[in-house]
Amino acid sequence: MVTLNRIYTRTGDGGRTRLATGEPVSKTSLRVEAYGAVDETNATVGLARLHTGADTLLDPMLARVQNELFDLGADLATPPKPEEVDGAVLRILDSQVERLEREIDELNGALPPLASFVLPGGTPAAATLHLARTVCRRAERRAVALQEAGEPVSPAALKYLNRLSDLLFVAARWANDRGSAEVFWKSGATR
Repeated sequence: MVTLNRIYTRTGDGGRTRLATGEPVSKTSLRVEAYGAVDETNATVGLARLHTGADTLLDPMLARVQNELFDLGADLATPPKPEEVDGAVLRILDSQVERLEREIDELNGALPPLASFVLPGGTPAAATLHLARTVCRRAERRAVALQEAGEPVSPAALKYLNRLSDLLFVAARWANDRGSAEVFWKSGATR
């Protein structure tokens, strides 16, 4: 459990922060950008949950995802080390990715097939879930950029972000009255 007795410390006033390891880094470092985008994703999922509370299937999934996004932030804030012992550091697990896949299949199995691209919108829940999906995609891009810069990133963390954006897409369709209230793209319709 984390105890926060003091909210401001002034240690970041000069544009620096610390990773979970205590290592000082710039607030613009790729690693901080990655876990910051995960935090943004969590906030948008929280916003979506303002509209999903009555959905006994979807809302518990999103509640669990919010908790896992904190785990993911901790994972990204702690660079993996080659000598790291399994379980010594909080990491996203492949089993969490697999659970997302099962939930995607569960929700998607009740939806009509897509014949066009879906525009973000429809119900308030769907619109905010689409927003969460796009923010999640940004978090994924930031994590990939971190890895491409030669920084270590746990493989399950990258997979989790990729699957989560898929779950949020399917969840948005689900929240649009199981697909019946979706708004579809009409190619060239405004020419």
